[in-house]
Amino acid sequence: MENLRTHPVLEIGETSSLDLFLDRAAAQVDNYTANEAAKAFTLTLAGLFERQLSRWARAIQDAGLADMSGFSGFEALLRGCAEETGIDLALGGLREDLTEMFVAANVVRHGEGRSCERLRELAPDLWDEDAGDYHDLLPGTAIASEHVRIRQGDLARYIRATTRFWGLVDPLPLAVIQPPYGQA
Repeated sequence: MENLRTHPVLEIGETSSLDLFLDRAAAQVDNYTANEAAKAFTLTLAGLFERQLSRWARAIQDAGLADMSGFSGFEALLRGCAEETGIDLALGGLREDLTEMFVAANVVRHGEGRSCERLRELAPDLWDEDAGDYHDLLPGTAIASEHVRIRQGDLARYIRATTRFWGLVDPLPLAVIQPPYGQA
């Protein structure tokens, strides 16, 4: 993701040459593509995390360690697994970051609807209609779900949250609970 070329400010307006116009158009496509890639990565990361969480809950159930059958849906499953292992999801915003990632993935997957409305409540900063580094390239009327902006910092939070969760679950010594990814 870090290797995708992005431009901090997109210039718009009349140009003095075709080359300058094409450079500006290429910059718009670069930034649009980087955002779409970030959305796709978020969708993949959330799907993988949810699948792993579900399999882990099933393993807990199958081992007779706890009844995990009552936990339906991502947030209930996350809460149930955390309770079973004594993880405090409030520490460091773990619950918030994992939930935001999951809801953002639902918006990427499904578009408009309840998840889009909920994400606007959870993370209004994922929308910035006045951003100077992004222009919607899709034709027609703009819709909210298409304007979700997943930035490098958001991806870093999601990656750190998933890594930290599994590190907190890991009973072995030296488990990673403070992943370095995305930290300066």
